[in-house]
Amino acid sequence: MKILKFGGTSVGSAERMHSLAKLINDNAPKIVVLSAMSGTTNNLVEIGTALYAKENDKAKVLINDLDKKYQTVIKQLYSTDAALKKGQELLESHFSYLRSFTMDMFTINEERAILAQGELLSTALFHYYLEEIKIDSVLLPALNFMRIDENEEPDMKYIETNIKPELQKYPNAKLFITQGYICRNAFGEIDNLKRGGSDYTATIIGAAIQSEEIQIWTDIDGMHNNDPRVVDKTHPIAELSFDEAAELAYFGAKILHPTCILPAQMKNIPVRLLNTMQPEAKGTVISSKTTGDSIKAVAAKDGITAINIKSGRMLLAYGFLRAVFEIFERYKTPIDMITTSEVAVSLTIDNTKNLEAIRKELEEFCIIEVDTDLTIVCIVGSFAAEKQGYAFRIFDALKNIPIRMISYGGSENNVSILVDSKLKKDTLIALNKGLF
Repeated sequence: MKILKFGGTSVGSAERMHSLAKLINDNAPKIVVLSAMSGTTNNLVEIGTALYAKENDKAKVLINDLDKKYQTVIKQLYSTDAALKKGQELLESHFSYLRSFTMDMFTINEERAILAQGELLSTALFHYYLEEIKIDSVLLPALNFMRIDENEEPDMKYIETNIKPELQKYPNAKLFITQGYICRNAFGEIDNLKRGGSDYTATIIGAAIQSEEIQIWTDIDGMHNNDPRVVDKTHPIAELSFDEAAELAYFGAKILHPTCILPAQMKNIPVRLLNTMQPEAKGTVISSKTTGDSIKAVAAKDGITAINIKSGRMLLAYGFLRAVFEIFERYKTPIDMITTSEVAVSLTIDNTKNLEAIRKELEEFCIIEVDTDLTIVCIVGSFAAEKQGYAFRIFDALKNIPIRMISYGGSENNVSILVDSKLKKDTLIALNKGLF
């Protein structure tokens, strides 16, 4: 059985849902994971924010506007009175639920329940459409088997144990429709996966049932060798290893969230990135297979802050780096890049929520310099240590770009550089010209 995930644009209108039904109707066993209709989650966040601020009149207006949007969609989606009636009853149920929060207390738990409405709506509306056009499908409630633990990580044992009985209820079914993003937490409350959303759901389900393949369908034909929004004439990469894809996803490739790779990698299940607008395109296959030594792609991650830590106490002293890293650990602030010398450490972070507190603690035993508005540019491929020429090609391409930091050696799949964000475009273009 394959897992197919479709994002918000793939179910973003009645026309898109009609096209999606044709795309998946091939009689092959599959679980289809759907996101909320494009824009819906943002609308629900706005509603939740208004309710949290006790701006109930504003929330009512926002709920009514979203209701009208969905009323328009179902009139275009369904062609029979029976299907339209089911769609209207569904909307009445969900929007009555949303309106109930304007008359009662509103907490963080209710906010998560509100955010879940987008996926619950999109999957039910699509399931009803499949019923209308006589395509057999089963609506598989994600809240019956998707769960995160106390650390907000997928509870894989629980998921594996609970999804199989759900599927076994329908031994003859070949097409299942389920919700991405939403789940329950360790207390049984409605929650969500946050990082990676529906992509994460797809790879978690794929790992839980040992799927033959996980397909992530988006509006771009695979992972590209550079950012197509910045650089002309990029091209999709046919094959990537799990490690290469994780590096690219972490350092800026928007097509896939880095957390999504791990469940598939752990069970060695290939992930295929495909384009709903061009279903015939080959896309990108991510697997354990490596394709030899080569430079595959470039990605960039904005919003980076560099912290330069200097101290005479560091010279020939053990325990200094531990003291530094423990401060970042206490404030749950991940570090992206790090370089060291005898008397200094430079590192980067992308979460500045606790920067001032971190800075204050570091200044007790170090001299601190902080630089902002920086970008990490990541060159990804297979860089075996004994191979020659990669460094020359990369830095020859960057000979006219001032570089703030360089990181290489921690991974055979990644060379990272740090540049001023205003030089991001020039850097990506220079690398594209020099490497590809």
